Amino acid sequence: MVELTVRYFAGARAAAGVAQESVALSGGATVAHVLEAVRERHDDRLARVLAASSFLLDGVAVRDRDTPVPEGALLDVLPPFAGG
Repeated sequence: MVELTVRYFAGARAAAGVAQESVALSGGATVAHVLEAVRERHDDRLARVLAASSFLLDGVAVRDRDTPVPEGALLDVLPPFAGG
């Protein structure tokens, strides 16, 4: 079992309705597995935001969604930001 925290920022937070949540998955979890788990918890608004978002796993940018997720990890969901 892998337990981790998912934090949502800006539009992702609005779509999820929470700033963060805990996720528990069976062993061998990847970033893709985590994203599927949170999609199942929320409505289509979050799914659309996730499709356009970037992610940080323990502060490191995720390029490959097949990246393994360690126990106690922190996954940040960063939707596109506007402004400058």
